[in-house]
Parts: sequence; structure tokens; C-alpha cells
Amino acid sequence: MSFEVIIPFLKPIEPLLASKTVSEIMVNPDGSVWIEEKGHIVLQPSIRFDEGALLTGLEVIANRFGKKLDADSPILNLRLPDGSRMAALIPPVVNPQPMITIRRFTSRDFTMQDLIDRGMLTTEQAEQLVDAVRRGDNLLISGGTGAGKTTLANVIAGFIPDEDRILILEDVAELYIRKPHVISAEAQLDTHKSQIGFADLLKAALRHRPDRIIVGEIRGPEARVFVDALNTGHRGSLTTIHANGAEDAIHRLSQLALRGSGGVSLNDVEEECRRSIDMIVHVAKIEGVRAVKQLVRVGTP
Repeated sequence: MSFEVIIPFLKPIEPLLASKTVSEIMVNPDGSVWIEEKGHIVLQPSIRFDEGALLTGLEVIANRFGKKLDADSPILNLRLPDGSRMAALIPPVVNPQPMITIRRFTSRDFTMQDLIDRGMLTTEQAEQLVDAVRRGDNLLISGGTGAGKTTLANVIAGFIPDEDRILILEDVAELYIRKPHVISAEAQLDTHKSQIGFADLLKAALRHRPDRIIVGEIRGPEARVFVDALNTGHRGSLTTIHANGAEDAIHRLSQLALRGSGGVSLNDVEEECRRSIDMIVHVAKIEGVRAVKQLVRVGTP
């Protein structure tokens, strides 16, 4: 499906979708349109959707992607043909109009030097990360929403050896790794067909002999499967997680993995996670600047 097929239903924001510098487009339930550009959030007062137009357009887009969007299924997540990620909510969960957020990957072509030049990390930190990836360390990238986790994951994954078979699992595809042997799979959680969650997808994918496993974001029961995979020889794997710091990232991973651990204590699961993860990279966005704040080697207590 070409991107041009979608444009008629998003016509008011077409110039924003064509921009090379706009990284996020947000349409709020009150009809206001905001963008993130170069780290700053800016209102676009001249852009509005006609009443009812956005809801109708979203319903058509969802249908064309084989997804369901109505009052009984008011949440939509999908990847647009240009690779952008679109998330939408419609009434009755928001009112009076739909809410959409489109994340555009203006940083997909970034190199490690680009990140250094932008102040996201130092040369020394870059060297540590490159060495960790090349020797097959398991990495956990933590941070808040919009902190740059996906950008950093994309760049450091570029240092995985070309001969490795890389398996990428996401709910909506965001990672774009230019390697010769990459298999990308997406969870199916809001389609007309049977739902396939992260945990199910990861279990199935492990049968396809990946050398490296990259999970876009750990947020649920897939944490247990992911930790099991790391403990059974899948070196050089990578995932991201929402957390407020490196230590908080281990705690959160442990709490998520605990849900599928069959009565094992949290302390035991946390120790297992510490054995599984070799390095935590914590990134944060402060005053519009994204930067690596912690680079921590992990070990058992």
C-alpha cells in the first residue's frame, strides 16, 4: 500500500507528514494540532480537521489495514506505509473528537557520530556500547517516552556482525536495522483476527534460530519469555523498557517477568534478570535534549 492512499484522509496534516524535521504530530480531542520539531513542542494554530472528518478518515484507514476501529474497539495502533507509527483513540474513550499521535522516524539515518555531535552520548560511551554489541552483551535501554530509546537502539544495532541472524519483535514496527539477515515480526493485538501477543510471538520466533533477539519494548508477560531466552544462550540481545533509571529498569523488568514465574519470589527473579542483562543504558530528555545519563554494567548482587 502506498503512502498516497492514506494522505486524502489526513489532508490537513499532509505538510507535516512530508517534513524532514517534524518527529511527532499530535492531534488532540479538542482539535488542536501540535508537533515536536528539534526537541520542542509547538502548537499549529492554522491546522484543523473539519468536524467528523478525522473520525471518518481513521475508520477508513483502519479498515484498509485490516484492523477494527469503532466504539467497541476504540484503540488503533499501526504502521503507516512510510514507516511512521500512528496511535489513535476515538470516542467514547476520548471526547469530543479522536486523538492521534504520529511518530515519524527522522532519526532513522543517524550514525553514532550523529548522536555524539548532538550531545546524546560521549565518544567514550559510544565506544563502550560498540564494544558491548560486538562481543555479544545483552543490553537493556531504559528511559521515558520520547527519551530516544528507539533512536539509540537503531544506531547501536548497526554494529551487530553482518553474519548474525537478527529477529526483531515489536507491537508496531519502529526499528529499522540495515543488516543483511533481519526478520521483523509484529504482534497482532487489534485486528479482526486472532490476537497474537508479544509472549506468543516470542515463543514462536525462538524456533527460528535467531542469533540476536531485539524486542522493541518490554511491557508485559513477554518479559518472562525474554529472560528465559537470554538464560538459554541467546547472547547479544537487546530491548527497551520504560524506567526512571538503571536500577529502576532492573526492578521493572523483574516485576514484569515475575508475572509468569509461577510463584518464584521477586528477589529470585531480580537475581535472574541481573544474570541475564550485561549492561543498562539509561537515556533521558531534559529541556529538549536527549542524552545517555547512565551506562551501567550489571552483575548479581
